[in-house]
Amino acid sequence: MIQPPYLKIGDKVAITCPAKKLLQPMTDAVALLESWGLKVVLGETVNASYNQFAGEDALRAADLQGFIKDDSIKAIFAARGGYGTIRMIDDVDFSSIKEAPKWIIGFSDITVLHAHVFAAFGLQSIHGQMPLTIPDGTAESLQTLRKALFGEDVGYQFSAEKLNRMGEAQGILVGGNLALLIAVSGSVSDFVYSGKILFIEDVGEYLYSIDRMMRTLKRAGKLKNLAGLMVGSFTELKDNETPFGQTAEEIIFETVKEYDYPVCFNFPAGHISNNQALILGKTLNLTVQKEHTTAKYL
Repeated sequence: MIQPPYLKIGDKVAITCPAKKLLQPMTDAVALLESWGLKVVLGETVNASYNQFAGEDALRAADLQGFIKDDSIKAIFAARGGYGTIRMIDDVDFSSIKEAPKWIIGFSDITVLHAHVFAAFGLQSIHGQMPLTIPDGTAESLQTLRKALFGEDVGYQFSAEKLNRMGEAQGILVGGNLALLIAVSGSVSDFVYSGKILFIEDVGEYLYSIDRMMRTLKRAGKLKNLAGLMVGSFTELKDNETPFGQTAEEIIFETVKEYDYPVCFNFPAGHISNNQALILGKTLNLTVQKEHTTAKYL
């Protein structure tokens, strides 16, 4: 695995919009990053607009490309998610990131970037709060983001859920938004799930769609040999007029119930204010016990 250098005071970081356009300035986010001692550079896409996107696909690709090739930029924040990263990712040359690795930060639609750099280079990246979500983020979630970026210890402990399956697992952490993992499946941005600890979260999906996506992963053999499964927030879910009859948690557990690896629910990450930073591509120790779940990086 390739670990980008941790940030230090005085480093330059960039903000770009690879997907949906921004509707308001990122004043709070820029102020927070500057309070951490970082110098913030804004990409052209921050103020761009083309239909629902932050500029045309070519512009969004060029904006990201420029920051990847710029050795003075030590981390790249995706300003927001939404939809659009998959439209431009194949126009970006990531090869220089292997020789000069840098952190890529974001969640939701940015799962496409996380998956791609891991699949292509084994590069670690950070699933965490973005400039759009920083104003509503909890202090704890923002602290985990800062600690992850600056190389401080990041660990997690939270209450047990009734559907948890107890056990201990160790493996490289992968994953992100469930719908985007399905979207990159079978592409050059897909990766091997076996032996990994998989994290999943989602927002705004129909319950039947959660079921379909989980069974898609299962039929592809991606769930059988996991080391462990961490289920984050599944929020703003929808149901049909004829109810599906199961919660998202019940759907997920039913899909993996025949396996024996540990499973934890309600991990504090995803489309929630307490979206705690996860270092994807890094080896994690997951312990699911009767009273609580703990996770720490090795």
